[in-house]
Amino acid sequence: MLDSLAWLNSLSPLEGGVALLLIGLSTLTSMLSASMGVGGGTLLIMTMAQVMPGVALVPVHGMVQLGSNAGRTLMTWRHLNWPILGAFVPGVIAGAGLASLLLVRLPAGVLELSIAGFVLFTLWGPGLPKRSLGRAGTALAGAVTTFLSSFVGASGPLVAAFIKQHGGARQTTVATFAACMTLQHLTKAFVFGMAGFIFHDWLALMAMMIAAGVVGTWLGLRLLGRLTEHRFDGLFRWCMTLLALRLIWLGVQRLGLIGAGA
Repeated sequence: MLDSLAWLNSLSPLEGGVALLLIGLSTLTSMLSASMGVGGGTLLIMTMAQVMPGVALVPVHGMVQLGSNAGRTLMTWRHLNWPILGAFVPGVIAGAGLASLLLVRLPAGVLELSIAGFVLFTLWGPGLPKRSLGRAGTALAGAVTTFLSSFVGASGPLVAAFIKQHGGARQTTVATFAACMTLQHLTKAFVFGMAGFIFHDWLALMAMMIAAGVVGTWLGLRLLGRLTEHRFDGLFRWCMTLLALRLIWLGVQRLGLIGAGA
């Protein structure tokens, strides 16, 4: 065990035990996203934020999620909603281009509260207007969420809430969400590469986390196949709600309205 930790320590900028924790967590969070439709990426970045330097957090998380979502897309491509994906792509390109020009820190707390508010509205409110679910609305959603993803790392709840509004079977929701997130995370290699981030130091850890994520995705899809549509919808809704409440808590803390230890 000690030899394994020493080996991991030699391959990663993090301590071996921390690296092993993140590799195991990558399996768990990928399993969560594959079975519940969302949640894994947000849980992963919350944990990574506790043990990684801030400058590496979003780009490394993005590359790990790129591998995890790409694997999920390949495993579920037969269920993809191609019209949604086709409309999402131009927005992703526009959002990434804007992010590469304006890669600055947004006000702490405001972004988390905005995302949480949108997610809760789409889950429990009257729903988005039909017009917003068309090609133009989907492209706009792609642009906005891709732009935000470059700053907060985990825009998954926002994308998932929008995808869910289109309806469809649970497999379609999971597959289309995975494909959209693959595109978003792919842009981070460009955005952060342009900003000067050196990915090389983190390549070994990212590769091991991606491999672990593929295993988690396979396990999660087996679980998804056993869920009924009704149960999936319920679990999806409550998982998203809990993530939104967590974002509200983080946003309020970062605005200084309550103490971090409260």
